[in-house]
Parts: sequence; structure tokens; C-alpha cells
Amino acid sequence: MCGIWALFGSDDCLSVQCLSAMKIAHRGPDAFRFENVNGYTNCCFGFHRLAVVDQLFGMQPIRVKKFPYLWLCYNGEIYNHQKLQHHFEFEYQTKVDGEILLHLYAKGGIEQTVCMLDGVFAFILLDTANKKVFLGRDTYGVRPLFKAMTEDGFLAVCSEAKGLVNLKHSTTPFLKVEPFLPGHYEVLDLKPNGKVASVEMVKYHHCRDEPLHAVHDSVEKLFPGFEIETVKSNLRILFNNAIKKRLMTDRRIGCLLSGGLDSSLVAATLAKQLKEAQVQYPFQTFAIGMEDSPDLVAARKVANHIGSEHHEVLFNSEEGIQALDEVIFSLETYDITTVRASVGMYLVSKYIRKNTDSVVIFSGEGSDELTQGYIYFHKAPSPEEAEEESERLLKELYLFDVLRADRTTAAHGLELRVPFLDHRFCSYYLSLPADMRIPKNGVEKHLLRETFEDSNLIPKEILWRPKEAFSDGITSVKNSWFRILQDYIDHQVDDAMMAAAAQRFPFNTPKTKEGYYYRQIFERHYPGRADWLTHYWMPRWINASDPSARTLTHYKSAAKV
Repeated sequence: MCGIWALFGSDDCLSVQCLSAMKIAHRGPDAFRFENVNGYTNCCFGFHRLAVVDQLFGMQPIRVKKFPYLWLCYNGEIYNHQKLQHHFEFEYQTKVDGEILLHLYAKGGIEQTVCMLDGVFAFILLDTANKKVFLGRDTYGVRPLFKAMTEDGFLAVCSEAKGLVNLKHSTTPFLKVEPFLPGHYEVLDLKPNGKVASVEMVKYHHCRDEPLHAVHDSVEKLFPGFEIETVKSNLRILFNNAIKKRLMTDRRIGCLLSGGLDSSLVAATLAKQLKEAQVQYPFQTFAIGMEDSPDLVAARKVANHIGSEHHEVLFNSEEGIQALDEVIFSLETYDITTVRASVGMYLVSKYIRKNTDSVVIFSGEGSDELTQGYIYFHKAPSPEEAEEESERLLKELYLFDVLRADRTTAAHGLELRVPFLDHRFCSYYLSLPADMRIPKNGVEKHLLRETFEDSNLIPKEILWRPKEAFSDGITSVKNSWFRILQDYIDHQVDDAMMAAAAQRFPFNTPKTKEGYYYRQIFERHYPGRADWLTHYWMPRWINASDPSARTLTHYKSAAKV
């Protein structure tokens, strides 16, 4: 996890512009470099490093003797870099996983490069010999990337939008900043004056398609057919492989553990594999909640079962409310459910950074979208519509859950790893018949639970624990986090403000006082940038006025049991 930043064709003083690069310093607390591009006085790279692999030669932009015309700035982890290096017999100059991009590009061009990368990434690749600039981002947008481009060819790129909003350009007083789409790469021509022109934007991978890099994967052979035992065996193989490949790091590994199904499966599998790898440190798990939180109780059970060194972080409503301003600044969004769920994750990340030396943090993000884990999937009209909704959620992860997961951890210099969004695990799961993946017997994620039924990985009551949204599970059922927030905000936003909401916020007008309050904070930090969020996250197929799972009838009836 790092912070990348680059400008092409700047007409303002670079030493002034580079101050914007410092806005993302939290992403790379270990080192910083600012470098001009030879022969282009108005082009430069900025890089904040979190040293996770190759502490000695890992600074960026990466340049190697064999390709002096290539400059690479990237944020991510390429898990198959050694396999590709051996397969193609590339001669590496460093131990950095990102070096593989330079060799693949020199061998076969940008299309082959992005399609062969098994990992998460956002990159800026400059080819001064062929006068090209390339931008690219992983399938689900696990690693963030934003860009701003003017009509006269000034291009600015950054890991987070906050590194671009204060840039100056002579022809544009208000620079339009937008997220770079996941699963795409862009080709741009570099002109002699350092400015660029976009040539094409290409979608290179769809989550349903088996990735091209699968042919170089060392995973054992999967069994054909959709018999339930065959499917369960294949899922276990792929999930184990998803965790194993993500052990690639020189830093200490930990895991967020809410006590829900997803984080518990990740933590348990991780504990097993770290033991097999004979790591020299105790495996740490982290849970957060208020007093009487169901998540804390459940996480404790799992930690005892897997034998982790477990840390419980307690916070009260006042601390949660006080964190809202810095959370929204870090997130760069005002989406209600994202903000709610981010407070706990932000505070637990803060604790990890301050009190431990765990840096690479695993978590269960992506599973709900992939395995139809949200409670509203019980209301899906058909398996086919549930399938469509699952793919829509995966496509929009970069606006919601992986945005939350990245920003809340990166704000404290941690690197998040999300095995449920492994390319091969996802494409296989999505290839299964639609009716295999829907909730069954009143239980969501039934197939995933069934897959690990006989493994003894986690306690049975956790394996079959009903879905609990992270923002709900951190507080007690009697007084949930969304109620605490709404009670507080009721005193901050009055009816007159709500009556004028459409006039003040014509785009994505907030319908609730809570939404209004978050939007106010967002506009204070990022005025005029509301279009970064295209729409609010809300459940489908039901008449919901609030995204909290605890407001849904299915949750209420389950809670009574």
C-alpha cells in the first residue's frame, strides 16, 4: 500500500504543485520521493512508500537499466510476479513485485500486461521512447486511483482525490477530479510539451471471466461439474489459495475480526497458514465495538477457537461521533452506510497503528457482494435477478465497501488485503448456477457456509451466524450505532435546514437529517465535489428508507428467534 501522484503538462511551478502530493502522505509513512521526468520539465512523479516488499530497492518511480525509457509508479501487490518472472525468464533488477509490469509491457504491450496481473493495483506507466502514458486499475478497484484532465492536455493522477483538488491550472479554475474506473486501462499520447491526449479507454476484465493469468497459477486442478460436493471442494481449494498468495510480505500480518462469517473464515484460514509457514510472531486479530456489542462476543469465540492473540478495542458513542469529521475527510464520500461502517474500521486501524507492529491487515470485504450476503437478497424476485444484483454490487465496490476498507486503513499507514475478491475465487463463484448462490432455508450465503461445514475452521454458531452489518454489530441490539447517530444528529440539523436541502444540495439531495449532516461535512472539505458519489447505497426489492440491516423485517424476525 502506497500513495502515487503524477503530473503531465503542468503550467504552474512544480515545487508549488508538489505540495498537493503531501495530502496523501499517510499512505506511505516510510519514505517519500519527488522526481522530474528527464526532458519534460513540466512532468513529475510523487511517491509515498509503505515498505512491504523489498525494503532496499523498492522506491518509486521504478526504473531498471534494461528499460531506461520506462517509468512506473504503482500502488498494489502483484501476487504472481515470481511465477511470471520464471515462466518468461525475465531478469529482475529488484525484488519488487511491481517490476513485472515493466518486463511484461516491454515484451507484449499494455493489454498483455494488465491481463496477466494477479493482484490489486493502480499504476501510472510512462514510456518516453514511444511517447505514451498508461493508467490502469484492478478489477474491483481495491487500490484507488483518481485523475483530472483538462481540454488542453494537462493530466494529474493520484491515489486519493484530496491530492488533486488544490492543483492549479491556467485554463481551468475548477479542476474536475474523478475516480478512474476499475477493470480498465487508458492509453494517452505524450506530446513534446509534456501534455497528453487520450487515445483509448479499455475494459480489460469482467468479474465473471476467468482471468488470463489463471494459466500460470499453481493452484491444484479444479474438478469439473456442478455437483454440490465438487463445488464445495473447488471453493475450499480456491479460498485457501487466495489467502496463501496474499502472505507475500516482509511485514507483520494481522486480521480484522468482527465475528461475522466472512472475517472469521479469513482469520481462521490465515491462522492455519501462518502456522504452516512457521512465522516467528503471534498472529494478531482485532475487533472493535461498544459495551454489549454482539461483534465483540462473537469475535472472542473465534479468536479462542483459532488461538490468535486477540485485541478488543472499545469505543463509546462520543468517540464515534467525534471521529465523523476526520472519517469523512479520509473517505472522500458522504454515502450514509459507508460513513457509518467506516467509524469502527477507522478507530480500530488507529489502534493497530499506535499499539502494534502489524502492518498488513486481512479482512472479509467483498464477500457480501459476491456471495449475496445482504439481507435484502432474501427478497430477490428470482435467482437471475439476484445474480444481476450481485454483479452490480461488485462493479460498484469502488464507490462503497472497498473505498471504506482502503481509506480507513490507509489513513493510518496500514495495507489491507481482501482474499474474497481474489480473481479466480470470484470468477469461479460467479460461474456457478444462479440458483446455487441464492439464500436457502432463510439463511443468506448458504453455499459458503455449507462449504466449510465439516472443516472445523470456526465454531458452528459463527458459521451459521446471521448477517450483521459492521456498523450495526459494533453496538448492542438495544441501542444500535445508526440510532445513536440519528439521536445526536437530530439536534444538529433542524427541519428548516431539511426544507431547504434540495436548494442547497440539488445533486444527490439528502432525504434524512443524517444524510444532510454528512453532506455538510463533506462539502466543507470538498466543496462542489458531490458527483464523486453517483448514488447512495440502498437495499433493493424492499421499500427501505434506511440502509441499516436492523431496519429490515427479516432482521427483526430473526432477532426475535
